[in-house]
Amino acid sequence: MSFTWSPEEPAPPFKITAGGWFRVLIRGLTLVAILLTGVVAMMLLRLVERPLHGMHRPWTPFITQVVCRLAFFVLGMRHEAVGERMTARGAVVANHSSWLDIFALNARKRVYFVSKAEVAGWPGIGFLAKITGTVFIARDPREAKAQQEVFEERLLAGHKLLFFPEGTSTDGFRVLPFKSTLFQAFFNEALRHEMHIQPVTVIYTAPEGEDPRFYGWWGDMDFGSHALKLLAARRNGSVKVVYHVPVKVEDFATRKALAAHVEQVVRGGMPEARRLSR
Repeated sequence: MSFTWSPEEPAPPFKITAGGWFRVLIRGLTLVAILLTGVVAMMLLRLVERPLHGMHRPWTPFITQVVCRLAFFVLGMRHEAVGERMTARGAVVANHSSWLDIFALNARKRVYFVSKAEVAGWPGIGFLAKITGTVFIARDPREAKAQQEVFEERLLAGHKLLFFPEGTSTDGFRVLPFKSTLFQAFFNEALRHEMHIQPVTVIYTAPEGEDPRFYGWWGDMDFGSHALKLLAARRNGSVKVVYHVPVKVEDFATRKALAAHVEQVVRGGMPEARRLSR
């Protein structure tokens, strides 16, 4: 079965039963407790980690990984990882279907997300993003040089930065064309010969009997109702993270060539019915 992705096409309504609200309560409280415990543990550990290691974070990312793995356990959702995770310096790029991608990609690999600057001001989410080392970027040409310097500093320090080149989330059945803008940062002479890019494909499988786009978060969907749907589900599905072979930035002449290549690899990792670009 194939689907045509459209930001205007709404997802079918999800009715929460009495049993569903009970699951929301139990799962929601458990997840909040896990997140709060993780935040406190990370803040305390950073008090020691920061003066000893500065920008480097040899310990706290393990807390993030544990929290993300526990989140899938609480949801009753299977998480599977396939392929070798890159150890060389560089960045990771992936398709973007849902806010759940953050948990899926953090659960098995130590990464630091690149996010739009507005996220830093979002209640709760902004704080979590900051404490886990997210890099915030603004769509302001006047800040381009400063942002380039941040990229260089973080990448040369060994941080694996992760960003979503599609620029938006989808219904999970599409891989939209990759925007090449952020790839330009890797062509700076200080980085070009050092950096690798690892393409990653994230594949969601809906619970049995539910809409195949169950985990997709797109268009004007709000976070609250989407989260309630996942918490209320009697049975959740699964997510599979496929790590592809990394490529060297210096092997590509331009940012557009690099973006086109990793886009093709990410799309090729999707099930055949999901490989269309629009």
